[in-house]
Amino acid sequence: GTARDKPFKNPVPDADTGLLPIEAIKKNYKKWKMDALVVLGGNGTNTTGSLLFEEGLNVVGLPKTIDNDIVGTDITFGFHTAVDVATEAIDRIHTTAHSHSRVMVVEVMGHKAGWLGLYSAIAGGGDVCLIPEIPYDIKSVSKEILARRDAGKNFSIVVVAEGALSKAEAKMTKKEFKKSRLEMPQSIGYRVAHELEETTGLESRVSVLGYLQRGGTPSPYDRVLANQFGVAAADFLAREDFGKLVAMQNNKIVGVPLSECAGKVKNIPLDDPIIQSGRSVGICFGD
Repeated sequence: GTARDKPFKNPVPDADTGLLPIEAIKKNYKKWKMDALVVLGGNGTNTTGSLLFEEGLNVVGLPKTIDNDIVGTDITFGFHTAVDVATEAIDRIHTTAHSHSRVMVVEVMGHKAGWLGLYSAIAGGGDVCLIPEIPYDIKSVSKEILARRDAGKNFSIVVVAEGALSKAEAKMTKKEFKKSRLEMPQSIGYRVAHELEETTGLESRVSVLGYLQRGGTPSPYDRVLANQFGVAAADFLAREDFGKLVAMQNNKIVGVPLSECAGKVKNIPLDDPIIQSGRSVGICFGD
């Protein structure tokens, strides 16, 4: 029931009080005699947390996102649970893909970063993985799928992050890209499936996992990780060490200034060992 508010973006005065959102936040912070705010969320949440800290509020940030794309921390809680869900879905889709000899496109979340797509594709045995960091050429993807067919493999699993883009789209300006996405009748998974049917002649189907990845019971890994972050956050509050993101670096809890994380996205480096291992086991990234 909480509101997803962005008090620093296009602020509009309250109709009754005339206060801007940030003014209302600061007023209530003092009214309720709050010692600090602990903000749990992704890039937007922790960016807002950083700005609130600059406004004089005591803030501690926690990295909670399935996208694993917060700068300053190696891992975010929620990511491994989402990987588990996506991997199980890909495992289950293998059954129909094999029995019906189809190309199955599985669309996972990951608007700006492809961590979830990359990990679930490797864990679930995907044959193709399309992520925002590596613009794809549909001809390269088609060539891989047809090569699999010619080798006697009657199906292919294509894992597509929702933010995947073609090489042509990668050359667009930000405004042009946004406009082209708004004009797409369906999500990227459907477009890729349509492109593959046209270029390969093979029947393709789409499964969009959507919010299934964001809900349900967290994995034991994420429970332990969240416990570590929560205990550390309490320590930061007790020490009055504010303006920090509670982060994990090299298996150690550290405090990273929120200003270093604000407004940034942790993308997958193209030389990341996970990408290299994916290539080594034969996954096509469409480039």
